[in-house]
Amino acid sequence: MKIIKRYLSAEITTSTALVFAALLMLLALFDLIHELGELGKGGYRLLHIFAYVLLSVPGHVYELFPIAALIGTLFAIAQLVANSEYTVMRVSGVSIPRMALTLVEVGLVFSVLTFVIGEFIAPPAEQFAQQMRAKAITGVIAQEFRSGLWVKDERNFVNVAQVLPDSVLVGVKIYEFDTDHRLRRISLAQRGEYQQNNKWRLHDVEQTNFDDNTTTVSRIAQADWRSVLEPGLLSVLLLVPEQMSAFALYSYVQHLRENNQQTSRHEIAFWNKLIYPFAVLVMMVLALPFAYYQQRAGGVGGKVFAGIMLGIGFWMLGRLFTFLGLLRDWPPFWSAILPTLMFLTLAMVMMWWGERR
Repeated sequence: MKIIKRYLSAEITTSTALVFAALLMLLALFDLIHELGELGKGGYRLLHIFAYVLLSVPGHVYELFPIAALIGTLFAIAQLVANSEYTVMRVSGVSIPRMALTLVEVGLVFSVLTFVIGEFIAPPAEQFAQQMRAKAITGVIAQEFRSGLWVKDERNFVNVAQVLPDSVLVGVKIYEFDTDHRLRRISLAQRGEYQQNNKWRLHDVEQTNFDDNTTTVSRIAQADWRSVLEPGLLSVLLLVPEQMSAFALYSYVQHLRENNQQTSRHEIAFWNKLIYPFAVLVMMVLALPFAYYQQRAGGVGGKVFAGIMLGIGFWMLGRLFTFLGLLRDWPPFWSAILPTLMFLTLAMVMMWWGERR
């Protein structure tokens, strides 16, 4: 059994690596074509585009792992069936449950790798890519902390406590400096609404002005503020929950709870981060029942195509349950785990049906 396990591991790893290479090259090409449309804006040059595409690869690897593992395993098993090697394994006494367990043992390495990439590599790479792109195009430098989003806007520093989905800013602090880097004004606004042409309308503003020898405080019901910030740029500067690490999501959920704010989307993303690596195992086990369907069912090409369709279906189902969980206020854990459970059930039913035949 050890020889079979090593052989299966080598075949599946090789097939999965080939699938990854094809899919990543395709997605990188799409990213490159998309970014070429921004070439020349501000200081965005070809070197920035190549760096952005390269930094986006870890995120694609994380998203594609279950799909690539499914297609790679399908291809490897289809090759074994076509060469009658699978039949020899079955005749030699390898049961279906034992074969499934072997796939799980091989897939554990993929699961750990998926978690490591999704937790430690993809989030910082994506954040750096977005910040580099934004800085090159608009000159804005931004960083997100527990205290909110910090942005350098020319000589000013801006802190935004929260960005609502409709691009309304909550808790805006603007620190204005002169050419000698001396603090001249601090503006605190309860809320900011985007108007047009990079102009914001600030509400309930308290301004503290620092002159040479005096300090004055004034309160204004409304004030206009011009900034390079605009809603489209804010959506880029702030990483969406799905691109954050599980640790960052957990910390941010606690922060939102402390401030009595909505946590559903971040909780669903947190559970997805923990469950997603196990989806790799489920997708690999799902490939096993296809060994029952011989050449008349479409051969290697047909099985690979079925794998692609199943992978796309899994991806779409995951997005669907995320949105349904938000709309219907489902428990975040179940919103995250239901797609994986559904595909695991499908794999069990297909294996049972194949054994009956």
